[in-house]
Amino acid sequence: MRRALSAATLVTALCLLSGGCTSVNDDAPKAGAGSADTTPVTITFWHAFTDDREVSAVNAVLAQFHAKYPYITVKSVKGQTDDKINQAIRGGTAPDVAASFNAANVGGWCSSGAFQDLTPDLTADHVDLSRIPKAVQAYTAFGGKRCTMPWLADTFGLYYNRKLFTAAGISAPPKTMTELAADAVKLTTYNTDGSIRTAGFMPWFGGYEMLTEHLVPSWGGKWLKPDGSSDTATDPAFAQALTWQKNLVDAMGADKLRKFTAGMAPEQSAQMAFENGTLAMMVDGEWRTAFIKGDKSTVDYGTAPMPVADNKPELYGSGFVGGNVMGIPRGSKHPDAAWKLVEFLTTDTTAVVTLADAVGNVPTTLPALHSPELQLSKDPKFAPFLEVFGNPLTSSAPASADGGAYLTNFGPFAQKWQDGKVPDLQAGLAAIDQQNDATLKLGQ
Repeated sequence: MRRALSAATLVTALCLLSGGCTSVNDDAPKAGAGSADTTPVTITFWHAFTDDREVSAVNAVLAQFHAKYPYITVKSVKGQTDDKINQAIRGGTAPDVAASFNAANVGGWCSSGAFQDLTPDLTADHVDLSRIPKAVQAYTAFGGKRCTMPWLADTFGLYYNRKLFTAAGISAPPKTMTELAADAVKLTTYNTDGSIRTAGFMPWFGGYEMLTEHLVPSWGGKWLKPDGSSDTATDPAFAQALTWQKNLVDAMGADKLRKFTAGMAPEQSAQMAFENGTLAMMVDGEWRTAFIKGDKSTVDYGTAPMPVADNKPELYGSGFVGGNVMGIPRGSKHPDAAWKLVEFLTTDTTAVVTLADAVGNVPTTLPALHSPELQLSKDPKFAPFLEVFGNPLTSSAPASADGGAYLTNFGPFAQKWQDGKVPDLQAGLAAIDQQNDATLKLGQ
């Protein structure tokens, strides 16, 4: 499940990068593959899952690991945030293995040495990285160092309410952004006081998973140039995506959308707007299929790839992918055993398939994606996310030296834009590039 990057996490990441918050021990043991030592050992594994169903699934896969390596006992600790991980690294109390929902920190962890470079281990164990799609490889390494491995993926697509589609005379999900906007307006209904009763689509930034990074892939947008500098002003995708978004917000009524969004139940609630039938379409991750089932929602829905810009038909079927990452923090007391756990959880096909099926996330290796044992592939509502994940044009938010601040910086600007407080879009994007480049430079 995707989580937003907090300001505290960003500050901590930059502290780790600059070395100004604490020193790191260059003599700390490094991870190593191929160890024949089978002395019983207990390692600590921190992860961010908290839902009972998901935690049970993680524990089941850890039991598979213990069956393969009976001399390694894993102490699993749930609900651990990136802030806690960073604090433990600085304080010399890091776990042996840490997993995160937020790949935005990978650039900082790799460049600072906060997480150990796994390249020697991957080489020693002959791990074939071509089994991982390039978009996923992009957010799990930085600066020539692969300090994390992907541990399931979040893949985004379009959810749509079939009952509302039928009532509105719409026979199929939209494939272009023009069709999406037209369907959104057609599906939106209003109360007698003019407020929105049912929103045809959620175009409001901050409304559930409606984020710029989930929108610009429909125009083929790239956040960073090849040299690592910010690219929101020179890449036309950003201006085009924002213009489309603002036009739809205005068509549906900005004040009405603001009020509707403020009144929506939380995203993790069983009463969230799509599940209760008051939101006809939305962009969301594959995990929603499991939540809808777990919440016993009666919504009649379908899923599809996100629509794409009218002049970019070749992009249809692709989308945005992010996801969980895991690695070995600096200070791990048992790096050999820690590497065995990382390798098992992220590359063992049975382990990846088992966890993906249990928590409803996309598996991050191609063998797992195409495994006949993957039950998710047999679910027609989930299958589109697997197809998006495997599409070679699918993109991600690349790792950066600033810990993903280029995304964090864009959020307030997007809010000002939809509030009508950005008189010159191109000038505003240029200013964001300057802000991003300054933060990127600080992180180097």
